[in-house]
Amino acid sequence: MLSQTTREKTAIDTMRCLAMDAVQAAKSGHPGTPMALAPITYLLYNERMKYDPKRPNWVGRDRFVLSIGHASTLLYSVLHCAEVRALADNGQPSDRLAVELDALKQFRQLGSPCAGHPEYRRVDGVEMTTGPLGAGVATSVGMAMANNWLASRYNKPGFELFASNVYALCGDGCMMEGVSSEAASLAGRLKLSNLCWIYDRNHITIEGDAALAFDEDVPARFRAYNWNVVEVDDVNDLPALRQAFDAFDATNDRPTLIVVTSRIAYGAPTKEGTEGAHGAPLGEEEIAGAKKFYGMNPEEKFAVTEEVYATFREGVGARGSQLSAQWDKLFEQYRASYPELAQELDRLFKGELPPNWDGAIETFPTDAKGMASRASSGKTLNALAAGIPWLVGGSADLAPSNNTWLKADGMGEFGPGVAGRNIHFGVRENAMGAIANGLTLSGLKAYCATFFVFADYLRPMIRLAALMQLPTLFIFTHDSIGVGEDGPTHQPIEHLASLRAMPNLLVFRPADANEVAEAYRAAIQETSAPSVLVFSRQNLPTVDREKNASAAGVAKGAYVLKDADGAPQVVLMATGSEVSLCLAAQEALAQENIAARVVSAPCFELFERQSQEYRDAVLPPQVKARVGVELGVQMGWDKYLGESGLFLGMSGFGDSAPAGKLMEHFGITVEHVVELAKESIAKSQTR
Repeated sequence: MLSQTTREKTAIDTMRCLAMDAVQAAKSGHPGTPMALAPITYLLYNERMKYDPKRPNWVGRDRFVLSIGHASTLLYSVLHCAEVRALADNGQPSDRLAVELDALKQFRQLGSPCAGHPEYRRVDGVEMTTGPLGAGVATSVGMAMANNWLASRYNKPGFELFASNVYALCGDGCMMEGVSSEAASLAGRLKLSNLCWIYDRNHITIEGDAALAFDEDVPARFRAYNWNVVEVDDVNDLPALRQAFDAFDATNDRPTLIVVTSRIAYGAPTKEGTEGAHGAPLGEEEIAGAKKFYGMNPEEKFAVTEEVYATFREGVGARGSQLSAQWDKLFEQYRASYPELAQELDRLFKGELPPNWDGAIETFPTDAKGMASRASSGKTLNALAAGIPWLVGGSADLAPSNNTWLKADGMGEFGPGVAGRNIHFGVRENAMGAIANGLTLSGLKAYCATFFVFADYLRPMIRLAALMQLPTLFIFTHDSIGVGEDGPTHQPIEHLASLRAMPNLLVFRPADANEVAEAYRAAIQETSAPSVLVFSRQNLPTVDREKNASAAGVAKGAYVLKDADGAPQVVLMATGSEVSLCLAAQEALAQENIAARVVSAPCFELFERQSQEYRDAVLPPQVKARVGVELGVQMGWDKYLGESGLFLGMSGFGDSAPAGKLMEHFGITVEHVVELAKESIAKSQTR
């Protein structure tokens, strides 16, 4: 090893051995990268980062993101050796370790917190869930932006509360994924000098040498992105690594990429091939040889000496404890000088909302012409921004069309050296979703927006938000064939169904302006799930709430908007723009003495949270005749329609024509709803 003291070497090699032992015990995993990169995590945690192992949720900390999530034992090992504490249910640190040796011995096993890839909320000290390559580095951009936003609003002369760095460790796979390019481009544009990516250039992928598919000049690419680039020839050279981190600290006008070169070990061939140490256990014989090479006892497994614990206690333990105590003292002084801002921060980091946070949301009057729900969304979003100072976000170059620009004085734009509340994400949907998650992970109320059909570009980040239980807001407009002339490429058909299939995700498609307001109220108050809010391009009539039920029913996912005069013979159930069709169909059916109930169902997921008693009250089990109406595919509707129910929607892609012509062409009309209602009644009577 190059220029390492005995204690440093022992600590680094211990982490390497823990990684080998954990993967071997699991008979599954990736030992090579954790073995190779242990010097980096050792230096970051024990020397560089502002981090208190006894308080892994300290708000003043630096953050480390393991973008190469398959190297999870690298993170688990350093969290164990640094004795990072687990948090109790009340969010306070406990006496337990976040990663016990017994948990590491059960790596990748059912019930162990040490999953195959790091999972946020599963292990304290894991800053985000990583696994999909590129997602970690992209999300780290949002974390760096959040620190700068917090600093801009809350730091005052003599009170530098927010001055944190964000480090992300990535590899060739991350660099190949397009999302990292999107995120790096924006980070360079924003000159995020508190962001440091460490790129392990080991030239290895699952299939073999990275040059099989990847031989570009990555440092040159990042220089073109306006990044500071530092190269280190050998990852084991601690002085060279320290100099690289010093260069990052000295750079104040751009993010930094540290390129390190490592040589990954290879193990015994597996049954599937020769992934070796990159993607399979080393085997007992090779582990013993490696431990001998490191000067460790090959007979011992999961061995951590008291000296290793002491090395970290005297490093990150002592330094972190001192720094967090100093921060606490500074914050109490800040509270005395700036009580209102301190109270804001208290709420922000507890995930609470300010008093009267929704006071500016308007109630929309009855209007037969109405407005597009993207327009009422813009009004409501701006009202929320007035009541929630830490609501921030933007659109993928579509803010004027999405109506997501925060217009009030003082909102400003997020740019180099300026942390306003409006973010220009550019045409970078995937990175936008990751960055929004990074902002949310840092305590802000974050939203991002684009056309609904482009939800496909955001889907990986929506899924990660759902996995991490992050209340990120994903705003989508142009929700159906109502887009019209732009044609099938811009007309979402299967998107509602596909997103509703995702666990722990709320999907809202409101029917009018007041439902839009209530959808936002529900989404903003959600603390453990992301929300997708889907809005129309075309005008939607604003329902007369004196003659129909209150839009407050949105909070329960589905509600009886207008009941039949007497017992209903058929239930007409719809979302979004199609609700008005059902109201008109109800009147037409009444002319034929057919009693119909109209149910607005803006959020299936909230409806499923309600009691069976409530759901039966909305959709009476004895009423078998039902019609579901939605400008999407049928998937997901059958559980509400039952055996006699019928669906009116789309079974193929749309077409290019004015919206009204398309509705007629595809049979999305009042007359067709009436026809299906009669057919469903006849079907239910036959059964």
